[in-house]
Order: sequence, then structure tokens, then C-alpha cells
Amino acid sequence: MKNVVKKENAVSRQFLGVDFVVLSIGKDTMVTKMLYKSTDNVPFHKHPNEQSGYVISGKYKLKFGGEEFSLSEGDTYSIPANVEHSIEIIEAGQVVDVFSPIREDYL
Repeated sequence: MKNVVKKENAVSRQFLGVDFVVLSIGKDTMVTKMLYKSTDNVPFHKHPNEQSGYVISGKYKLKFGGEEFSLSEGDTYSIPANVEHSIEIIEAGQVVDVFSPIREDYL
């Protein structure tokens, strides 16, 4: 468990073709920074982790719970665990996501 991670030590990963960086991992939470490219596509999926995010840059269309949300810089969201969701990248950018519990598949 790494409580403090300097940016030069952050671990780069890829999931569903999306590049991201694992920023920190606590006992119950994980912080990541998604590096979305305009060509990325995140289809509907679900996981046993609650997911909350903050849009640093870019434009996105987030779908879950039968609704569609347009997101841009400064917007935030929370997706309950086990709820199907997708994100369409309208304009490339970065998003900070927090997962609870930690995503074992991101380690």
C-alpha cells in the first residue's frame, strides 16, 4: 500500500485500450488519472466498485441509470457499485477517478 506517490513514481496502466495512471492506493480506495484519447471507447460495463470522478479536461458523455450526462472541465460524478455505465470521449482529456474498494484489476 502506497500512501504517498510522487508523480514520477506513478504506475502507468491500460484497461479496455484506455491509458491511465494509478496515483495512490489506500486500504479501501484507489485514485487513478484516466488519460482519454479521442479514439478511446469505453462500452457499457460494471464492477463491484463505487466510482467517483472529477473532470480535469476534455468533454465526455457518461451514461448510467438510464440517463445520459454531458461532462466537461470541473464536473464530477458518482456511479454506484454494480451499475452498468459507459463513457464516450467527445474531446480528449483527463479525469481523476476514485474507486472503493480498490480495483484489483487495475493493479
